[in-house]
Amino acid sequence: MAGHSQFKNIMHRKGRQDAQKSKLFGKLAREITVAAKLGTPDPNMNPRLRAAIIAARQENMPKDNIERAIKKALGNEGENYDEIRYEGYGPGGVAVIVEALTDNRNRAASDIRSFFTKSGGNLGETGSVSFMFDRTGIIEYDRSVADDDAVLDAAIEAGADDVVSGEGGHEIYASTEGYRDVAKALEAKFGEPRKAALIWKPQNTVAVDDETGEKLLKLMDLLNEHDDVQNVYANFEISDALVAKMGG
Repeated sequence: MAGHSQFKNIMHRKGRQDAQKSKLFGKLAREITVAAKLGTPDPNMNPRLRAAIIAARQENMPKDNIERAIKKALGNEGENYDEIRYEGYGPGGVAVIVEALTDNRNRAASDIRSFFTKSGGNLGETGSVSFMFDRTGIIEYDRSVADDDAVLDAAIEAGADDVVSGEGGHEIYASTEGYRDVAKALEAKFGEPRKAALIWKPQNTVAVDDETGEKLLKLMDLLNEHDDVQNVYANFEISDALVAKMGG
């Protein structure tokens, strides 16, 4: 069944659903602060912080907000956030991974469990679905930076594992160990990417019917709208017709 991969589609939906910029900026600032606390506050030496700042810029987050989030880490201000990964199955047995940063583990677990239950899925133990995903680095560029061959050549030279070029742009994948070096080499050649991050990439995607797909997209939206949730990954594929219907 030809269709839209949820993996490629979900972040666009997330951007649309988080229309309230203050909520989105809050999530981005939280990631910046945590990344700066865990490593050095210098983004050139801290790949996670660099990725967080790139994500913030993509959403037009003001420079002052970014700098304030870094200063918060330096001054050891604000709440201490726990990083938690939740894993479970959504409607149709689709595998879902949820990454959260929370200052209240009980609240986060209770809310996320209820989202899964209401959607007809169930939350599992850590490790229950992550074996169906690869932890990998991704570096994304717009199509305009270079043609497919030029990007492929540069990615191979930089040590990337895979390149996927299409209408939406260029996606370069690299191992968790090599991701930082690949990103640096590509940035030197093509400039700052539109995204550079460590993600959970599904090894295979499962095509679902439109009824199941609609339930899954609603679950994705519920999860993404929760203040504690930073990222959501799943391994389903939906039809182009459903994407159009849901406004994706």
